[in-house]
Amino acid sequence: MYLQFVKMVQFTLLVKADGCRREFNFRKIKSPDEELFNVNVCTDRGDRIIFSMQKKEDAWRIIPGQLPQWVLQTENNLDEGIKKELINW
Repeated sequence: MYLQFVKMVQFTLLVKADGCRREFNFRKIKSPDEELFNVNVCTDRGDRIIFSMQKKEDAWRIIPGQLPQWVLQTENNLDEGIKKELINW
């Protein structure tokens, strides 16, 4: 019987967005075809916004969807944060 163990990558980043520091939670999805992170963040009302980021040409980009502008504006900061975190894994 063949067993394969894969490390699960999960981490949290604090990023300034929409005038305050917000906690973005990341979980890497294991897929042989593409590199993908599921990301979630809370709004001021406590609602959770869930979106995905995909690696394209050495940069992590938000997969388009109906997201608030303040989430889209954090894309570069999230990209840098993911790259820094993955150095440790």
